[in-house]
Amino acid sequence: MDTYQTPLSSRYASKEMSKLFSSSTRFGTWRKLWLNLAIAEQELGLPISDAAIEQMRANLELDEAQMKVAAEEEKKRRHDVMAHVHTFGTVAPEAAGIIHLGATSCYVTDNADLIFLREGLDILLPKLATVISRLTDFAKQYRDLPTLGFTHFQPAQLTTVGKRATLWIQELLWDLRNLERARADLGFRGVKGTTGTQASFLTLFDGDDEKVEALDKRVTELFGFPYAYPVTGQTYSRKIDIDVLGPLSSFGATVHKICTDIRLLANLKEIEEPFEKDQIGSSAMAYKRNPMRCERACSLSRHLMAIYQNTLMTASVQWLERTLDDSANRRVTIPEAFLTADILLTTLQNISEGMVVYPSVIARRISQELPFMATENIIMAVVKAGGDRQECHEQIRVLSHQAGAVVKEQGGENDLIERVRKNEYFKPVWDQLDSLLDPKTFVGRAPQQVDKFTKEWVEPALQPYVEALKSVKTAELSV
Repeated sequence: MDTYQTPLSSRYASKEMSKLFSSSTRFGTWRKLWLNLAIAEQELGLPISDAAIEQMRANLELDEAQMKVAAEEEKKRRHDVMAHVHTFGTVAPEAAGIIHLGATSCYVTDNADLIFLREGLDILLPKLATVISRLTDFAKQYRDLPTLGFTHFQPAQLTTVGKRATLWIQELLWDLRNLERARADLGFRGVKGTTGTQASFLTLFDGDDEKVEALDKRVTELFGFPYAYPVTGQTYSRKIDIDVLGPLSSFGATVHKICTDIRLLANLKEIEEPFEKDQIGSSAMAYKRNPMRCERACSLSRHLMAIYQNTLMTASVQWLERTLDDSANRRVTIPEAFLTADILLTTLQNISEGMVVYPSVIARRISQELPFMATENIIMAVVKAGGDRQECHEQIRVLSHQAGAVVKEQGGENDLIERVRKNEYFKPVWDQLDSLLDPKTFVGRAPQQVDKFTKEWVEPALQPYVEALKSVKTAELSV
C-alpha cells in the first residue's frame, strides 16, 4: 500500500509470468546453475563430494529467512551474486567451499536470463496460438458477411467481416513465426569464465582443453539448451536480447493495429469488444460503452514497442568484453517486455472471445454507399440490354451528383436507386436492380479467401499447439 508496485504485475499480468520474473525464481535459478556446475565438475573429476551436491539439491528454493540473509549480505558486500553464494553456503555447508567454483557472476546472471527468455517465450507462444485460434473462429463465422471496406478511412469496395479478420490473423501468424524462431535460436552462455576465455576452468583442470569443453557442453545439456554460444565476452552478446525483444515489439505493433481497427469499428457501431452487464463506460455519461480493453491494449502496445529501443541502445554501448551499464537497464527492460506481451495476449484473447457484430448496422451503412459503387454494374447491364455506354455514363453521372447532394447538403439518405427506378432511360434494367445491388456480389473472393487462408496457413501453424489449445480456458480480466 505504501510502496510503489508496477501495475504490470500488480494489476494486469498472469501469475505464471509474474512468477517467472520474481526474485524467488531468479535466485532459485542461480542455485540450479551452481548445482549443475558442481555436478558437471564432479563428473569430470574435480573433488566435489556427493554430500555437497545433495545439500545443494535439497535447498534450491529460498525461504523468507534466506532472502533476508541475502539482502543483508548484499548491503554489506555490494555484490548480489556473492551475497547469494554466501547465503546458499549457510544451508548447504558441505558445498560452501565449492559453490561458484571457477565461475564469474555472469555464469549465473546471464545463463539465468537466457533461461528466463526461453521460459517466457514458452508461456507466450501457446497464448498467441490461442488468440489466433479464437480470431480464426470469428473469421469463419463471418466469412461471407459483407461489410464496407475502408481505405484512408473513407468508404471503399466491400469486403467481409471475416476477410478483414484474416488481415489481423496473418500479422499474428508472422508474430508466431518470429517468436518461434527466436525461441529456436536461443543458445546458452555456458561456462566461459571472466572474459570468455575459460582461463579459470583451464586452471581447474590442469590445462586439459577437452575437459573444459566437456564442462561447457555438459552444463549446457543439463539445462536443455541445444548449444552454447561458441564465443562470448564476460556476458552473452546483448544482440540476443534484440533478437527476442524485436519480435515482441513487432507483436506490439500488431496488437495496436488490431485494437485500433476495433475502436474505429466500435465508433461506427458495427463491431464492439465485450461489454459486461455491470460495466460502466463513463462516470459522467451513463450511456457510454467505451472500448476500454482495446484502449488498454493500444496503451500497453506502445510501451512494448518503446522498450525495444532499450535493447538496441544497450547492445551498442557494451565496451570490449563487457561493461556494467547494461545491468540495471536489463533488470527493467526484459521483465517488462514479457509482462507487457503477456498482458496483451490475455486482453486480446478476452476481446476475441466476446466480440459483438451488428449486421443490421453494417447493412445500413452498405445501403448508404453501395448505390454509388453499383453504378458500373448498372452501366454494364444497360449496355448488355442494347444501350450506349457513353450515354448511360452521362445519365448515371447526373443522377449520382443529385443523390450526392441530398446526402451531403440535405443530410438525407442516398436515393440514387430510387432516381434510377423513376428514370425511363433505365427501364430495360429495372427488374435487374435488386440483383445488381446484392452486397454479396461485391465482395469478390473474400469468403473463399477466408477458407483457403485458414486451411492452408492457419491450421498448419497451429498444429504444434493442438493439445495445448484443448485445455485453454476463457480469458477473464480482473480489472
